[in-house]
Amino acid sequence: MLFTHRAEAGERLAEALRRLKGEDPVVLGLPRGGVPVAYRVARALGAPLDVVVVRKLGVPHHRELGFGAIGEGGVRVVSEDIVRSSRLGPQDIASVEHAEAAELARQAARFRGDRPRVPLDGRTVIVVDDGIATGATAAAACEVVRAQGAARVVLAVPVAPPDAVARLGSAADEVVCLATPHAFRAVGEWYQDFSQTPDEEVVFLLARAA
Repeated sequence: MLFTHRAEAGERLAEALRRLKGEDPVVLGLPRGGVPVAYRVARALGAPLDVVVVRKLGVPHHRELGFGAIGEGGVRVVSEDIVRSSRLGPQDIASVEHAEAAELARQAARFRGDRPRVPLDGRTVIVVDDGIATGATAAAACEVVRAQGAARVVLAVPVAPPDAVARLGSAADEVVCLATPHAFRAVGEWYQDFSQTPDEEVVFLLARAA
């Protein structure tokens, strides 16, 4: 067991990121589990905290295969290779995007309330999650954040498998990961308490940080 719970993981991650304090960074947590980790990082760095809400665009009838992602502000990242190989037509793409855009707006409003999104233009942005399994969502989040104007993207997680960290090197300018165990099956097995983070906790932490 590496971490007691997400708060402790966040405190340890904050120590590894303290050197970035001088860059006046913005900290973004991936909902839901990434937010309690990001909250501790933001507090330690004296940085603003926000959520990065992304929705994977899954190939119809094969949802786990993503052909892209969307983020707030109309940002969309699409892999033309996967679109071609999956033989997706414009209607297929539009239908998936429409459904995911509605869910994206709902989640963002739920988590952030009436607060505006923290602007990222020209900033160093630290994208935080509670761990990484495949890295697909984290990679999408990094691309979305870059498209929203971030000058430098740092992906920070407590734990991830070594191959995922290697792959994510192309999505972020820097990947900070405290532990990369080889015998990796799921993020939860490296936490003593990995109970689900309810929406209410995300809302509370974001409001408190604001």
